[in-house]
Amino acid sequence: MGGEGAFGRSVDGTRLRRVAGIDVGGTFTDLILTETGPEGTGIRLAKVPTTLPNQADGVIAAIAATGLTPADLDLVIHGTTATTNAILERKTARVGLITTRGFRDTLELGRRTRPKPYGLMGTFEPLVPRELRLEVTERVGSRGEVFAALDEDEVAAAARSLLASGCESVVIHFLHSYANPSHELRAGAIVSAIWPNDYVTLGHQLLSEYREYERGTTASVNAAVQPILDRYVRRLQDELKRGGFARDLLVMNGNGGTVSADLVAREAAKTVMSGPASGVMAAAATLAQSEIRNAITYDMGGTSTDVALIFGGIPEVSSELTIDYGLPIHVPMVDVRTVGAGGGSIASIDAAGMLKVGPESAGSNPGPIAYGRGGNRVTITDANTLTGRLDPSRFSQSSQSVEVIRQALEAQIGGPIGLSPEAAAAAVIQLANTHMAGAIRMVSLSRGYDPRDFVLFAFGGAGPLHAVAVARELGIPEVLVPARPGLTNALGCLVADLRQDFVQTVNRPVGDLDMDQVADILRSQRLRGEAINAAEQDEIVSTVVLHGADMQFRGQTHLIRVALPGPEVSREDLQALFEAAYFKRFQVQLPEIRAVLVNLTTSVIGRRRTLSVDALIRPSGGPKLLGSRQFFADGAWLDAGVWDREALSAGDRIPGPAVIQQLDATTVIEPGSTAEVDAIGNLRIKVRD
Repeated sequence: MGGEGAFGRSVDGTRLRRVAGIDVGGTFTDLILTETGPEGTGIRLAKVPTTLPNQADGVIAAIAATGLTPADLDLVIHGTTATTNAILERKTARVGLITTRGFRDTLELGRRTRPKPYGLMGTFEPLVPRELRLEVTERVGSRGEVFAALDEDEVAAAARSLLASGCESVVIHFLHSYANPSHELRAGAIVSAIWPNDYVTLGHQLLSEYREYERGTTASVNAAVQPILDRYVRRLQDELKRGGFARDLLVMNGNGGTVSADLVAREAAKTVMSGPASGVMAAAATLAQSEIRNAITYDMGGTSTDVALIFGGIPEVSSELTIDYGLPIHVPMVDVRTVGAGGGSIASIDAAGMLKVGPESAGSNPGPIAYGRGGNRVTITDANTLTGRLDPSRFSQSSQSVEVIRQALEAQIGGPIGLSPEAAAAAVIQLANTHMAGAIRMVSLSRGYDPRDFVLFAFGGAGPLHAVAVARELGIPEVLVPARPGLTNALGCLVADLRQDFVQTVNRPVGDLDMDQVADILRSQRLRGEAINAAEQDEIVSTVVLHGADMQFRGQTHLIRVALPGPEVSREDLQALFEAAYFKRFQVQLPEIRAVLVNLTTSVIGRRRTLSVDALIRPSGGPKLLGSRQFFADGAWLDAGVWDREALSAGDRIPGPAVIQQLDATTVIEPGSTAEVDAIGNLRIKVRD
């Protein structure tokens, strides 16, 4: 798919500023390119297959599909799944660990949890195997006091041993280095003098936070994906340069911000989950221009669904992400929850005779039955096709595809549980909706937010198909579908700011704090962030600094993030802010228990130029109503209008049941609901009670 806006060169010959946002997914590489000149902004779009194993080829192909070359571009912002997939598939670099004597097994012992909560089942393989976890003599206490000096000869011997064992990268992770990093720094200097590359990760530099297990796994993840990301980014930079590109390349991080490609590999772990994060940032930008402050984002793709919460216009950020069992990554990331329900999720009847949907997926090849590529197991996509929500001709030219799906639903689902094929398809859709509603409850109700106070922002290739039904189940009154739901992650790359996050453990009762030290830490973190962002100063129009504190009552385990008004905060205000946040979360007051300040956090955000999302879709002037087709809902077949999204204009209203089609997604308007196009091209759907 390729497309071009109205711009090529401005009428006065001025060179247009061209910025490309490119998101590489598991199946497709998506591109949105803006061309800005005196007359406004034009848009070019592209969607091409992702190229494996070298994703850079797909990026170059996406640029070519717009009719331009890399030489025509002023800036490229890129979101990648390279690190996330490497971790999930365990296709990582060979990593060695140098740690404090007696603590080599911390990464494997973890928190004494199990892969499966019941029964002695499940296995766990740490990223660093035991034979590559080496111990050296040194010991620092939790207050930073040195109990045992660093044995430098042991460090050098450990580095040589790991190199001889074929390690490509190394982690240096010492006990309590967040309180006193001197041993890690010295060991890093020794190892760097021996190591043949720059893939040396010091735990405290990536995460200066207590909890040795989480800090160690975060560092090991960084080391495991650092060579992979570095090689990929270098290949991409070389390909772009070969095409004449001589400008800036920015890469999306999982915190929803961007960082220069020249710096990104140093903290590679921060790029994990950058794809889902870019979608949330696109949602935040679209919502701001729609004057909506509170929303739940709902991104349904081919294999999974990602949900997140935006409150007061700001996406929720967490440092508690666990990408896989035993692999917590404690760096700030947009708080996205994932469930295994996507368009390709397989439906089946289990041994107990119960209907289940996912997490197994048919993928893209052979994919769902509707694709006509040899798939023979019923999926959510097939259920949507049989019930009239999806047009079968969009997948396969065979007129027999619907009948094949009906037979498969009868044999695999309907027959075993006594339902007609249509009712079985409806049951598959309902169960998938229930799974996705559960994920939304996790980011809303479990944190004290009522989903009825939010708008559901639906995107992804399949999100708009299910959004109204999911919103109805949760009591959410309105669904917003953006102009380009299937390209939203690429939009997120375009609107993402430059963002740097820092954390420093203090771990002191509020009554014992040195408030001057608190202010010094926060000011220092701000200066570090501003120094990093300075490399892209031309892209920054303003800077926002957010300070926070992770706090708890003494004796508790879980932390609550408290926003601070600035570095000069008083002891009394700190206590009051925490008590207010705790009461909001749990509706409980505990005045007799002392509060503890665990971590100080700072986010330095360099705001980039805004993009008006109304440029993403322009009415084509063609026929709006394409026809009608049968639509199965509430146990009966209904006539549903089929509309062309590209031809809809602001103010157009569409009552349900209806299907709205566009190149990158299909939106379903359930019976009783009504959609209206707003001034910037969004579909605003009022959900029936």
